[in-house]
Parts: sequence; C-alpha cells; structure tokens
Amino acid sequence: MKTTLDEMQAFVAVVDSGSITAAAQQVGLTISATSRTLGRLEDKLQTTLLRRTTRRLELTEEGAAFLQRARAILTSVEDAEEQMAARRMRPVGRLRVDAATPFVLHVLVPLLADFRARYPEVALELHASEGIIDLIEKRTDVAFRIGTLKDSTLHARPIGTSRVRVLASPAYLERHGTPTRPAQLGQHTLLGFTQPESLNDWPLRDADGNAVRIRPTMASSSGETLRHMALAGLGIVCLSDFMTREDRRSGRLVPLFVRQTLDQRQPIHAVYYRNTALAARITCFLDHVVQALGRNPFGE
Repeated sequence: MKTTLDEMQAFVAVVDSGSITAAAQQVGLTISATSRTLGRLEDKLQTTLLRRTTRRLELTEEGAAFLQRARAILTSVEDAEEQMAARRMRPVGRLRVDAATPFVLHVLVPLLADFRARYPEVALELHASEGIIDLIEKRTDVAFRIGTLKDSTLHARPIGTSRVRVLASPAYLERHGTPTRPAQLGQHTLLGFTQPESLNDWPLRDADGNAVRIRPTMASSSGETLRHMALAGLGIVCLSDFMTREDRRSGRLVPLFVRQTLDQRQPIHAVYYRNTALAARITCFLDHVVQALGRNPFGE
C-alpha cells in the first residue's frame, strides 16, 4: 500500500479542522510537515485532493471520494485497536463527551472521580454545548441529549428521565408574593428559554385545562444561567430536577404549585454514531453513568 495511515490522518485532520495550521496541532506535527505530508499523499495518488485559496481549503470531487474511504479505514484500524484493548479489559484512549452545561456540572462532574479511579487510562474531554452539535464534525464520541430525540441517524441509549418543576427563591417570593394559581403567573417576572420554545411549556394547566406556555420576561439559552438568575431572586423559573436537587434540598429554591404540577419528565439519552460495537472506553463510561444514577436518580 502506497498511502500510509499517518498521511490519511493528516488529510482527514485538515478537512475536519478546515486549515493546515489547526490540523498540525491536532496531529502533533509542524505546519510545514503537515503541508508536506498532504503534498506527498497527493503525489502518491496522482490527483489533487484539496484546492487551496487564500481563505479556505475546498475538497475536490476526488478528495471527497478519498475522504470517505480514508475515514472508513481509520475507523477500522481504531476499532481493531479498541477491540484488543477490550480483550485486555483495559479501556484506553481519548473519550470526547458533549452535553449541555447544567448536565455537565450537576450530573457528569460529580461522577468523574470514581470513573477516573476505575479507568485511569481513559483520557476524558468534556465539552459543554447549549445547542445540538454534529458529532462527526466536532469529533465527539458520545453526547447526552435532553428531551425528545429528532435525529434518526443517531444510535441512542436511554439514561433516564428528569422531572421539571416551577421554582423561585425565598427572596423573590418574599418581595413579590407566592402565586397559588397558574393564572397569577402573568403578575410575576418569568425566566424562560430563548430556544427551543418547547422549554417554555410549563407542567401546569390553566383554568380551561390548556397547557401553560409562558412568555419570558427575561430569557437565556442556558439552563444554568436561568438557575443562577432564579437563585439571585430575579424571577420564577421552570427547570429540570437534575440541576436543582441541592437547591431544593437547601431551600435556596422553593417548588411552586406543588399539587397542581403535572408529572412532566424530560427523557435523557446518550447518543453516538457508530453502527458497530461501541468502543470499550464509551461502554465503560456509559455503564458508569447509568450505574451511578441508578443509585442516585435525577434529582428525585
């Protein structure tokens, strides 16, 4: 075989990162060495894989075709290595995990010490994204998604469900009074999400039995930001149990409409793209999360 794995890795890194400079950092080479590797690969294949302009790199038709095969080859090699690691019962390698900031802070971070003690050869990377990311583009092994899944191309493992509740701080209630009926929410400062709008559907019914969708007085894309706003006494919020457990236990946030609140729960899944058996490092991480949460469910 003329082409080496190092050359394929450099080519894929250039495509994924969008520049030779970024790819060089990713593969651990100098910029000039990465450029030479790419040129050597094109010489071996006797074709142009990338068109270089002053602003960007663009795949040729031949480059796109080669990229697909190169990814498949690199994945096969990685799978073979991971299978050997699994046979030795030693999950190893880098594990890239993505989740919304509140899930990272309140669910994953508390589990990391035990996970590191059990699997010291797994190098964890935690990325906090408020939106939905492309796992391949971001080179992510597994992501945790909260809410109904929409991407049918993903493989998913159910992790659990988390109830949502309407909450406010004692300081806010002392200043503005405690609402006892959903109809009274219009007299209060409401903290909600900028997107998606479905997160502003609160687990309540109005006098006519219709679902309550609030219009936020103040909004944020981040649930963690809304939590801190509520803790600061800025308004009433509706958040998932997994991120407010300690706040409710300590009394920093007080549940409202306790008897009127519907048992509305957000499904939580771990999602990944692979069609084959999961890498040992992914399996052991998901097993660890599920086992830990089985002993200590989401904020109940």
